Amino acid sequence: MKLIVGLGNPGTDYADTRHNVGWRVAEVLAARWDAGPWKEKFDAAVAEARPAGEKVALVRPLTWMNRSGLAVRQAMAFWKVAAEDVLVVLDDLALDLGRLRLRASGSAGGHNGLESVISELGHDGFARLRVGIGPGPGPEAQVDFVLARFGPEEKPVIARAIDEAAAAAQCWATHGLSEAMKRFNRPKEE
Repeated sequence: MKLIVGLGNPGTDYADTRHNVGWRVAEVLAARWDAGPWKEKFDAAVAEARPAGEKVALVRPLTWMNRSGLAVRQAMAFWKVAAEDVLVVLDDLALDLGRLRLRASGSAGGHNGLESVISELGHDGFARLRVGIGPGPGPEAQVDFVLARFGPEEKPVIARAIDEAAAAAQCWATHGLSEAMKRFNRPKEE
């Protein structure tokens, strides 16, 4: 059993914002895998699928970004999922728009949703897939930036990145972290 957690904020006001890229990746995976219907449990919307015979729960926390860890901890406890079987998908304003970065562990890097997951679990030993939404502005304007929608010229770039992030998450679920990192962590294109 694996968990793929797409971080974001609930509500239509946030649906297409930069901060909801993780939710959008989870939605793409649910459609690709013909997952069961989204159900509310564990303070999250959850859909289950079986890509390549591997049981995967897709989790979109409904607790607001800053409390995402509550839903992750509850889902892990219910299904008795180990940290190495969790992938958290999130936006990253430090990465250029559309760039992906998959890692086995690491700090929150200033992301409040990821910080909540680390805090609730008591460690950072789970995989994370960062989707670039930047470059972001200075600290004083970051909240407005992440809660804004993508501009017309950015929409095709982020659509491709979300599709590629879904492919990376699928590779992680079916072939493991090392293979997914090898395939999807590429140097920045010049």
